[in-house]
Amino acid sequence: MGARDGAGRTMLMVGTRKGLWVGTSDEARLDWDFTGPHHDMEEVYSCLVDTRGPAPRIFAGASSSWLGPQVRWSDDLGRTWQETPGGGIRFPEGSDASVERVWQLTPGIDPGVVYAGTEPGAVWRSTDNGEHFSLEEALWNHPQKPEWGAGFGGQAFHTILPHPTDPASVTVAISTGGVYQTVDGGASWTARNQGIRAEFMPEGQQFPEFGQCVHKVTRHPLRPERLYLQNHGGVYRSDDEGLSWQSIAEGLPADFGFPVVVHPHEPDTVFVFPLNASEGRYPTGGRARVWRSQDAGDTWTELGEGLPDYFFVGVMRDAMTVDDHASAGVYVGARNGAVWASPDAGESWTKAVDNLPDVMVVRAASF
Repeated sequence: MGARDGAGRTMLMVGTRKGLWVGTSDEARLDWDFTGPHHDMEEVYSCLVDTRGPAPRIFAGASSSWLGPQVRWSDDLGRTWQETPGGGIRFPEGSDASVERVWQLTPGIDPGVVYAGTEPGAVWRSTDNGEHFSLEEALWNHPQKPEWGAGFGGQAFHTILPHPTDPASVTVAISTGGVYQTVDGGASWTARNQGIRAEFMPEGQQFPEFGQCVHKVTRHPLRPERLYLQNHGGVYRSDDEGLSWQSIAEGLPADFGFPVVVHPHEPDTVFVFPLNASEGRYPTGGRARVWRSQDAGDTWTELGEGLPDYFFVGVMRDAMTVDDHASAGVYVGARNGAVWASPDAGESWTKAVDNLPDVMVVRAASF
């Protein structure tokens, strides 16, 4: 992923429990114009800005209490929307399962490929730019699946990480099941959790092959073997694409949290938003702070210029993201309906929008 030096505009998608808002700004990213709500009164747990084509296509994974989940897309920045035919992503006949939410939308490496992660825990693949999806059946029928649990928010594949140069390799994560990887295009999937602690398990059983409550995983396309992971208690790094993990939580005020994102141009720079698990799942002292490491987790720095000092809400697993400007932007959305933007990799922050419903996901890109 290179710096988009010629990009003059920025798009920010904000998915909430009651619809989607789409913001645009110039490269300074200080003033924003928002439209919305799109998909009013529908839960939007996933969205995507796909800039692989000549013009951006934006996606929203929306769920209606009456009509169920649906993947919608727009080729005109949200002015009009289309949706997958037949009512959205659906399990094959006889599966005895139905999709409740679309938790993740991710672009693949090959042209036209888009992945979706759903609740219940399944991964889907589209080869026509998100217009139709097929089930990754080997993962859905995995022998370990009967022992996967459901996290507090439900059982869902919330992370999908296609390898940046190998279309046959994809890493995924589920709560609660852990990290899995395919290297043969989905024909088989292997657990990749060695070294990740499951603190809720009894002593002597806290490092199982699978069953960890992984909250989010990320990696950088320039160094794809390096992964960063936020767990339910623990922050980790892998330098061998998930074969083994080591803790990098030392220096953080808490090792619980939901999001983890990597700088778009610096593989050693990673951001987290720690929460105290035992104190209502808000930041230490009720102060909103992003923590950044510039040495792959060896040391951490607190960033908070412009963020509120009175903050007693959480930041969800997909409510933190980065854009791909030369001067990287970082974005944080909170459960109080506010989104903060930093145009300088976390050094300073301004409020992009507030008074929205509960924020579940934010996604940004230059175009």
